[in-house]
Amino acid sequence: MNWVGNNLELIGDLTLVHLRQSLIALIAGFIVSIPLGWVAWRYRLVRSSVITITGLLYTIPSLALLILVPVVTGWYSIVSETNLIVALAIYAVAILVRAVADGLDSVDAGVRQASTAIGYGSFRRFWAVEFPLAGPVVLAGLRVTSASTIALATVGILVGIQNLGYLFTNGLQRRIIPEVFAGVVAVVVLALVIDLLLVIAGRLLMPWTRGVKTVSRQGNRTLVKA
Repeated sequence: MNWVGNNLELIGDLTLVHLRQSLIALIAGFIVSIPLGWVAWRYRLVRSSVITITGLLYTIPSLALLILVPVVTGWYSIVSETNLIVALAIYAVAILVRAVADGLDSVDAGVRQASTAIGYGSFRRFWAVEFPLAGPVVLAGLRVTSASTIALATVGILVGIQNLGYLFTNGLQRRIIPEVFAGVVAVVVLALVIDLLLVIAGRLLMPWTRGVKTVSRQGNRTLVKA
């Protein structure tokens, strides 16, 4: 493990680059997914089509997508961090559109009617009532997407984009097993840290989800579970 100790600065720099690429793609994918998920929820006739088409994006091989993105966007240099971020954002959209649609589906119709009755317009109702209540389902989708995005970002090294994937390819080419192991551990730790931060953010932004109690009856007894 001497290699790890002698290259902590390299690992740290690559981790920061990897984090930046992943977060930008995740945020971009999330922003795009909100209106698409709303359309899929609001208009039942196109729901299946929107979710199916966006879901199929995830079936595109990552290396092929990295080559196709420059052709579609006009950024013809494959070795471009922007192209990697666009590709990762596309994969994020593939997961998050369904999460947003399912989250909005989970909102009780009575809550919508009550918010309308007290004067909320459709725009205000969405942001103040519907989307916050859809939060737990959307957050679950975000957690899955963050882990997927961080893992997929390593593929960028195959077209020359530097991130933690460098430790995999360089370690394999030079047969330095600790380097490969360091790359694997760094990716896993990064994914776990982001997941933990998302959980904490969810608890802070959605305090009503904490301490939820379920009530059930067994015979003449009432059982309450936290």
